[in-house]
Amino acid sequence: MITGNYADVNGIKMYYEIHGEGKPLVLIHGGGSTIETTFGRILPEFAKKYKVFAVELQNHGHSSSRNEAETFEQDADDVAALLKQLNISKAFIFGFSNGGSTTLQIAIRHPDIADKIIVASGAYLRDGFIPGFFDMMQNASLENMPQPLKDAFLKVNPDKAALKNMHDKDAERMRTFKDWGDADLASIKARALIINGDKDVVTNEHAVKMQKLIPNAQLVILPGAHGAFLGEVCTAVPGSRLPELTVGLVEEFLDK
Repeated sequence: MITGNYADVNGIKMYYEIHGEGKPLVLIHGGGSTIETTFGRILPEFAKKYKVFAVELQNHGHSSSRNEAETFEQDADDVAALLKQLNISKAFIFGFSNGGSTTLQIAIRHPDIADKIIVASGAYLRDGFIPGFFDMMQNASLENMPQPLKDAFLKVNPDKAALKNMHDKDAERMRTFKDWGDADLASIKARALIINGDKDVVTNEHAVKMQKLIPNAQLVILPGAHGAFLGEVCTAVPGSRLPELTVGLVEEFLDK
């Protein structure tokens, strides 16, 4: 049984878990998700080698909400503030999907904290998403949110109003997403590993563009849909060894 922790961070109660021992590795889940739904398959593997700090962002899972719109910048500031509270001056940071975009913002806004970063299925431009993505977001509703994500949220927070709040704020953030500047990515000092799926919601061309913009970046394209290479709850392929491959690639990158 995992015992989670809460910290007062920038006006919210932010939930986090600590697993394992070693150098600090922060895991940041995707939109609509929890620690478990994004990283449940691979977190135990990382905990064998690193001290894993898995967080849940504002409005998500166990964490509380604020009465304002979500931004990737605010999420980045929240993670940075949590690490400061925990007396972690530098950490590896691994974010998936919206968590990948948050990871980019941490490296941009808080360069001293980001040791190395792993950006999995993250994006910084609207045209980095597959055609039709924003049309789909215009029609996003709680009813068509993936059932495994709804079930996982309600498992840790049975408040259906909180679930709707999380969904609506996530959807609105994507509907109103504005491009970041190329110079923002070019300013990143941390070594970066960009990971994308070949059938992801982020295009491989966009992943290549990010890898070229960030001065010390590498790129890996893995087979599968959004999150399949992590074993994410909605796209996990039974019996696939891809998640273990991803862990191995990430560990090799971090240990260089």
